[in-house]
Amino acid sequence: MSRICTVTGKRRVTGSIIHRRGLTKKSGGIGTHVAKVSKRTFKPNVQKVRVRLASGQVKRVWVSAKALKAGKVTKA
Repeated sequence: MSRICTVTGKRRVTGSIIHRRGLTKKSGGIGTHVAKVSKRTFKPNVQKVRVRLASGQVKRVWVSAKALKAGKVTKA
């Protein structure tokens, strides 16, 4: 099961790490240059909590910390 928030739909997103080398022009160098670009993933802060659904059923689901803090779910 993937870690996706059932309330907000937050999921992992991909991005890049940009490695730069050199001394900035402001510091007296010739400027920074991109040496390498690596792929990475940004993971949401999702936690497994027991939630009471609208039907009254209690179920364990992945919920983001932002949704918990905002009070969008009722804990069981």
